[in-house]
Amino acid sequence: MQVRLSLSFLLYNYLKSDVPVQGDKLTFDNLIISFIVDESLENYIQLQKWLFGIGFPKSRQQFTEFRAEESVTPVAKRGISNDIGDVKPPTSKRGLFGDATLTILSNKNNPLLEVRFRDVYPASLSGLDYNQNATDVEYLTATCDFKYTLYDIVTL
Repeated sequence: MQVRLSLSFLLYNYLKSDVPVQGDKLTFDNLIISFIVDESLENYIQLQKWLFGIGFPKSRQQFTEFRAEESVTPVAKRGISNDIGDVKPPTSKRGLFGDATLTILSNKNNPLLEVRFRDVYPASLSGLDYNQNATDVEYLTATCDFKYTLYDIVTL
């Protein structure tokens, strides 16, 4: 896991030198998670479906199916009409995000801290590197970059 937070700054020219002055905008780097892919690729496929649901590379139907089958926010049903000129209700953005909690454990596997991420969604998913030349068991791993709006660190 890797999380980075930075504060914007401005350079103020003072007596022929640039002096940094703090800004007021926080920038959150991506949450980068590396994980072991299970043998049936279930965890990898779930992330891929989430990305396809957001980006719908083939058709808008992929977005509709993601909202209906995978999203925790139900699809809007009220006011739907097939008449030309009728406006359908807007699609809630909330169905595309999730919240994530990362629990940090002690050396005895007792929970110490939780890092709670809000409005998380995948931004990229690495490929899978298959290798037939391995002499020992090598597990497939993948990396997923997540975007989020904010995180809190909570002591348990």
